[in-house]
Amino acid sequence: MTPSKHPLAAFLASRISTMLVMLFLLGLGVFGLMSLAPGDIVDEYVKSQMFNVETDSGKNDAGRYWTPEQIAATKHELGLDRPFWEQYGRWLHNVFVDHDLGRSLISNAPVLFLVSTRMINSIVLNLISLVILTTASFALGIWLSSKAGTKLDVGAAFVSLFFNAFPGILLLLMLQMFAAASGWFPVTAYPTGSYDSPVSFGFSYLYHIILPLIGAFLGSLGGSLRLIRATMLDQLGQPYVTALRSRGIDEGRIRFHHAFRNTMNPFITGSSNLLADLFSGSLILEIIFSYPGIGRLMYDAVIHKDINLVMTNVMFISALLLVGMLLSDLALALVDPRVRYNKR
Repeated sequence: MTPSKHPLAAFLASRISTMLVMLFLLGLGVFGLMSLAPGDIVDEYVKSQMFNVETDSGKNDAGRYWTPEQIAATKHELGLDRPFWEQYGRWLHNVFVDHDLGRSLISNAPVLFLVSTRMINSIVLNLISLVILTTASFALGIWLSSKAGTKLDVGAAFVSLFFNAFPGILLLLMLQMFAAASGWFPVTAYPTGSYDSPVSFGFSYLYHIILPLIGAFLGSLGGSLRLIRATMLDQLGQPYVTALRSRGIDEGRIRFHHAFRNTMNPFITGSSNLLADLFSGSLILEIIFSYPGIGRLMYDAVIHKDINLVMTNVMFISALLLVGMLLSDLALALVDPRVRYNKR
């Protein structure tokens, strides 16, 4: 096959089409899995009404009970009595033809409004965590590679492995208990109340997310730190480094100008997985620290079987991760001239 005249455009077209197919199959799978779960949101609502039949006067209110005919009519109105592939087709029609993500079946609020506000909160939190984690991993990994075999290197490896193996949920709970006992930090991860200016809100926000960031940082540092350190040591043992040293090149220039660039390759390749791990781990963080993010919203939607909210959350997060993987591949081609995406 002859090389394409526009290899980057051909690569992007191929990847984007693959991403669209993956998102389509993912949505079909989500509808299928939700249909396999016992009951639906109407059943959940009826159960909640049955557990709350006491009126303010303390007497039973029979009018709160739903008849089987009312339940069936409500399910038919919402389309919940149809096969999951028909429900999926209806959802796709509403999104791409009517440009409407629908309303939450729990709160009757527009899904786009609920997801957009929560998604921004989650993206901000995870981007801050990713920047801190990446900076610390490169700084410590490169520094520890120069201390290989020393007591400091062994101690740092032990600490990183300890926190990597430590249960993340237990670490977050201990940090919250520390905040409650000491009073030095808030037990929630999002500021409440009114603020005079965006600057004051920003400082309050950073103060509230200190402990959640520490928990996310300690839980994720071990893997990335070991990766950077091992890759740096491997590069420093390559023949081209020996040749540079024989020419009298400064050791700092060898590390940061030559070896460091090659160290970025495996980290960029795994950065999309790191972002996915941060988003999946933020679910527990948001629940424990009462952070209004997409993870907490997704948890509530799945528990109540709110299919419109579940689908929008899954599609947004999956699309974000797929775009992140595409950007990591493009960044890899920028830092490594050996990587090219032209077809031959």
